[in-house]
Amino acid sequence: MLSDQRCAALVTPNARITWLCVPRIDSPALFAELLDGPEAGHFSITPLRDDADTKPTQTYLGSTLVLQTFWPTLRVTDYLDCSDGQPHETAGRTQLIRHIEGTGQARVVFAPRLDFGRFRTRIQIRDGGLEVANAANLLLEADGVDWMIEDHGMHQTAVAEIDLNKGPVTLEMLYGATSPGAIRPSELERREQTARFWSDWADRLQVPDVEPESVCRSALTLKALCYGPTGAILAAATTSLPEFIGGVRNWDYRYCWIRDAAMSASALTRLGSTTEAVDLLDWLLAVIETNDVNPDQLAPLYTVEGQPLPPEETIEELSGYANSRPVRVGNAACDQLQLDVFGSVSELIHQLASANGALPAKYWRLLENLVEAVEQRWMEPDQGMWEIRSAPRHHTNSKLMCWLTVDRAVRTGPYVDDGDRPHWIDLRERIRDDILANGWNDQVGAFTTAYDGTDLDASVLAIGLFGLIERDDPRFAATVAAVEKSLRHNETLYRYKHDDGISGAEGGFNLMTSWLIDAKIAIGDLDEARALFESYIALAGPTGLIPEEVDPTTQQGLGNHPQAYSHLGLINNACNLAQAGATAGHPSKDP
Repeated sequence: MLSDQRCAALVTPNARITWLCVPRIDSPALFAELLDGPEAGHFSITPLRDDADTKPTQTYLGSTLVLQTFWPTLRVTDYLDCSDGQPHETAGRTQLIRHIEGTGQARVVFAPRLDFGRFRTRIQIRDGGLEVANAANLLLEADGVDWMIEDHGMHQTAVAEIDLNKGPVTLEMLYGATSPGAIRPSELERREQTARFWSDWADRLQVPDVEPESVCRSALTLKALCYGPTGAILAAATTSLPEFIGGVRNWDYRYCWIRDAAMSASALTRLGSTTEAVDLLDWLLAVIETNDVNPDQLAPLYTVEGQPLPPEETIEELSGYANSRPVRVGNAACDQLQLDVFGSVSELIHQLASANGALPAKYWRLLENLVEAVEQRWMEPDQGMWEIRSAPRHHTNSKLMCWLTVDRAVRTGPYVDDGDRPHWIDLRERIRDDILANGWNDQVGAFTTAYDGTDLDASVLAIGLFGLIERDDPRFAATVAAVEKSLRHNETLYRYKHDDGISGAEGGFNLMTSWLIDAKIAIGDLDEARALFESYIALAGPTGLIPEEVDPTTQQGLGNHPQAYSHLGLINNACNLAQAGATAGHPSKDP
């Protein structure tokens, strides 16, 4: 993945860009081969002749998002320009840089497709490069490259062959360029500035000695999913990558779920970086003010700019990844009631107060409002953490997160003046008593998905992880055992197996596997926790990215990619293993 904290690109192991939405990460895709094949748009660089059949290697340049792909005679360096404060500028200008060097020949194919390929794409050769018609000043600057334009149905593609023996070539794609041909710093200077943008941040992290390189890469991935202009944090960089090949569980995750974002910021706070927490909370306050809503009426998710989502729709022109239809944009979950969102934000505020030893008044007021929201609505049924598209239920996890909201508010009180709220303690105990009376099922011998059934859900592991009951409470160990027996397959954990109103199967859910690891740590089963964590680390691709889900039999990645949940889970596992004195069998080394 490449990122400038406004948009993100996915690059295959052979230097082919198959996903990029501009100018914003939730904009229509310019390259969407990922979801339909080559005709949906790509930007590829391949060696000719000697290296054509050689498998390349790929790596990030240290602790950065500067990506390098190597063949024996060819090297491609890719990055989204982060120099001159661009990550914090309003989205509208994107600079994708591809630097090619070596001693052989290479073929370049530039095949942009406007609006997921739904609009006709015409390319014109201009002095020093290419221009895409009707595309908000979309240029490809490429000095000294001779292009040929090919017609492919309603679209055009630019193709060139370059001889690197004559010197390196820089391809710079500019979207929203208001001054074509403007004098800019050299490619090398901008590469170094971009690398420093990422590495300077990573160097300040307090990384545990358990899998430090993986933790650092996961932290960088979360940072890359932060939207610089507003502070929102995305759930993932893509839409509609299937949870099962050929299935219909294909969702758009290019938005800011309040719950997911707060969990991401909490993980980074554990590593000593609180900027993301502050920026996210400011984004949330702006959402409340801009949309004129009380916290009890918050939607589960908003756009990165803090606006309500457009209606969910399907793009019929795209066949989907591996023919997995439909391809969706937007997400109907924005209209659901998900009461668990309050707890994640309250946990983040408490972490921030603990880290700084104090709390700004505006965040305390937000926390008070969240408790008021819980007081008004905690007894209602909801769609829950998993956004069930069927009748609302009294989800145990949602009740737990309502309890957590109040508990963390009580614990945060000492960090502010006049923070004593005695009636909060009574509210906290009423919610706890309700969960213990209705969430625990004697027949099952565990906490169950919801008050009205016997089905199991991995999210109830949070009962012990967040402290509603003590970790040595027999009910927690029993719940861990029941969840594992019902939902574990090999080294991964399914979310649940009950009917959720949507057809088709899904893979094991990586975040829930990480919660199982944390639960094993909590109950003292460190050997099993270490073994599971090693398997979890192995889910990462060559550059350290982890998708939402995994096929527990084939280990094929499933779901949107990279997924914030999966990376924050890895960070928390490593921190918890370190606190438990476990090293997961790996030597410590600096990231």
